Amino acid sequence: MLERLNEALEHIESRLDQQIEVTELARIAMTSEYHLRRLFSALAGLPLSEYIRRRRLTVAGAEVLAGERTLLEIAVRYGYGSGEAFARAFRAVHGVGPGEARRTGTSLTSQPRLSFRLVIEGSSSMRYRIVRKEAFQVVGKRIRVPLVHEGMNPEIAKFIRGLPPETMQRIKALSDPTDPSVQQPRGIVGVSDNLAPSRAEGTELDYYHAVVTDTGTTVPEDLDSLTVPPGTWAVFESSGPFPLALQHMWRDVFTQWFPSNPYESRPGPEILRTHLSKDATEADAELWIPVTRTTP
Repeated sequence: MLERLNEALEHIESRLDQQIEVTELARIAMTSEYHLRRLFSALAGLPLSEYIRRRRLTVAGAEVLAGERTLLEIAVRYGYGSGEAFARAFRAVHGVGPGEARRTGTSLTSQPRLSFRLVIEGSSSMRYRIVRKEAFQVVGKRIRVPLVHEGMNPEIAKFIRGLPPETMQRIKALSDPTDPSVQQPRGIVGVSDNLAPSRAEGTELDYYHAVVTDTGTTVPEDLDSLTVPPGTWAVFESSGPFPLALQHMWRDVFTQWFPSNPYESRPGPEILRTHLSKDATEADAELWIPVTRTTP
């Protein structure tokens, strides 16, 4: 898997002055566009689109300082429709406009070329299981929040604190389906859905504080619901400091588990069930990730 990802990176380098299609990168990596974006973000620590932009502007910056082409020629070469658009993008990466950079010869920011390699750690194993679920519903209260990679998400915490106890009791009462096998995971869960493909910090997602129940459950008018189609799920278990252990579990799923197993992520909600200690500093958790098998 990592070898194919590195081939995709080579494809990017050879076409920095051309249009780069993520569909073509996914073909080279022999995976879906959806999974490629998520895997790259987890491995590299930045979205695929942002990496391409930074690499382009790194190379463009060298050309700006060389002075062999006009600024407009450089802008057009690297896909910008106008000098103004190029200047804005250039300043966002380098902290200075291209004209000033050329006049003063100031230092610019460089995005290094990436390559992925396997690091064998082997100090711990990851607890997981594969589950096939029929269609089900998520029912509870929903809010649109920004994505936070490290630490507590303050918008989610504020949202949960503001839910009336009576509302929470009614949500919990919906978690007793006619088919007990549907109620997995059990109890109140946090559901993240409709994330931006880049998964960049600050982009928004739908968060549900909810329960999982069957598709025949009648949803009260004042609650929100999400219908999830049948599919396969990888379920991971973790215990440790809250919330870092949960966020590190998600990271390890994409940086360690996916590259080593015959599955890839597929579109769908991520479901997290958390049991906190009395002082809320430790947590036992289950993370449900929608997956599809990549080999027979």
